[in-house]
Formats: sequence, structure tokens, C-alpha cells
Amino acid sequence: MRFIVHGVGAIGGVVAAALALSGQEVIGIARGRMLQAIREKGLLLDSERGREVARFDCVGHPSEITFRPDDAVLLCVKGQDTAAALADLRAAGLTDQPVFCCQNGVANEPLAMRFFPNVHAVTVMMPASYLKPGEVQIHCQPKFGVFDIGRYPGGHDEADDAMAEALNHANIAAEVRDDAMAPKYGKLILNLGNITGALLPPGADCAEFDGPLREEGKAVLKAAGIAWEDVSKTERRAKFMQKRGDNVQGRAGNSTTQSLARATGSVETDWLNGEIVQLARLHGVAAPLNARVQALSVAMMAEGGKPGSLSVAELRERLFSA
Repeated sequence: MRFIVHGVGAIGGVVAAALALSGQEVIGIARGRMLQAIREKGLLLDSERGREVARFDCVGHPSEITFRPDDAVLLCVKGQDTAAALADLRAAGLTDQPVFCCQNGVANEPLAMRFFPNVHAVTVMMPASYLKPGEVQIHCQPKFGVFDIGRYPGGHDEADDAMAEALNHANIAAEVRDDAMAPKYGKLILNLGNITGALLPPGADCAEFDGPLREEGKAVLKAAGIAWEDVSKTERRAKFMQKRGDNVQGRAGNSTTQSLARATGSVETDWLNGEIVQLARLHGVAAPLNARVQALSVAMMAEGGKPGSLSVAELRERLFSA
């Protein structure tokens, strides 16, 4: 199996580097300064194992790849970039090779099925940072993360088994499941707090906001009849995702904060909090808090998209007093 990692950022960077360092054949799809850095000097993975340089082929667009029957695509782009990435993959010649959605949110898998018949869900628990072009960092040990893998919408096949085997060999604790969307919905609940971490200054206590957002999300999933699994405190996570023991710098914020810090021009809030808002509207229930933070993310981007734009008091006023 050859691994095509589409989106070499924080998560995609760690996954690509880990696979390459374990001896797997990897092609990355990156852009801009990250692409240039990987081509010139490889991708540096900073972990408790040390600072390792992974070298693998990297291209700027799927059209630069001649796809093979044994390819597997790991889709690691943000939700707002999924549609374009899928269209590019199809135009480049990808057909029935497996596509693994290693992304936050639950909208990527059904969208991928519009393009491809062989779609797989991956719940990603991986505290990673994209520090600068050509360098990524993982903040847990002894494993680089915990992944749950299975076919979408359910079941599993040989591709899942092969992917899990490769990831486990690459120091990522992967488990194959027949209900892989259940933990993905659980991860969605956790990610409802991403936007508050981006709106507030570094180090701010987000608990008073994240708790109500998540409880509202759980109520909406219940109204929609969607099964989900709590992934916040699992035995595997406790065992494999312990804090690094060395003096590594703290994580550079959640994925939404990192997008803002790198001035990518977009955030994934519409595919996280917006998922809850959409489900609420479809099932005739209310989700005012998630709707408000979704609107706040739009306003933030319109104002330049800088992280830490609101104080705790300002967010409290705009979220709870509207």
C-alpha cells in the first residue's frame, strides 16, 4: 500500500512523517512554503523520540501523481477544503482506491461518497502543532495519537486492516471498528469548543463556554437520533496519549487557532458548530449557542481573522446575553 497524504499540515504532517519514518511509501500533497520546505530538506517531526527528519515525495496538486491500484488516500485537509480536494483527486484519476477521512467533523464522509465509492471514517485524536514550514510537533507519548478506523457508513474491510497495521507500525495507536462514525460524533462534541479557544486569548479558561456548547450539541444529537461515543476520557487515550516528559513548548492552540495564526483565510467552524446548527434546524430543535459562536467566527474572519480577539467578559456577553 502506498499512502497519499492530502494536506500536510499539523495532523497530515505528523501522519506523513510517521509513516515515512516507519519505512512506508508516502506521497504528500502540500502547498506554499510547506511544500517548498519538504522538497528542500524533508519534514522534521519533533516528538519525545527526538527530532527526526522524514523524507518523502511531495507535490503541490493531485494532478502530479500517477495513481496506482494499491494507493490509499488519507484526506487531512480542513472541512472547508474537502470539496475542492475531492474534485481534484477525481480529476487526477483517483477512482475506487480507499479514501480515509482523517478530519474533524462528520460532513466529510458523505461528501466523499459523492465522488468515490470506497470511503472510510477516521476519528483522529492527535495533539499536533504545525510550528513553521517543514516542521511539525506532537505533544503526547508514548504514541503519536489514537485513531479509530472503519468503512463509511459502517463495517470494515481489508483496507481498514491494512491502514491500521501501517499506522500502528508508525507509532499511531489505530483500531478498526464497525461503528467508526460513533467516535467521530463524539469528537465533534469535543471540537465544539475549538472556536472559543480561538476567540479568547491564550491561556484563557474556556470551560464556562465549552460546557454549554457541548451540552447543547449532545441534546441536538439525541433529537436527531444519532449515536455517539464519548472520546474525552477513554482507556486507550489514557494509556497512549500521556503528556510528553521533556520540556517541549505548549501546543500552539487547537486546530482552529492554528489556522488563524497561520492566516489561512478560513476556519472550520461551519463544519463543527455548524453541523450542530444544521442538525437542529433539520430536526426542529434549537441550538442558539452554537449558532452564535458560528456567527462570531464569521465576524472574526471579516475583521481579519486574528486569534484572541475577544476577552472572557466580551465572549460571555455575546454568547449568553444575546
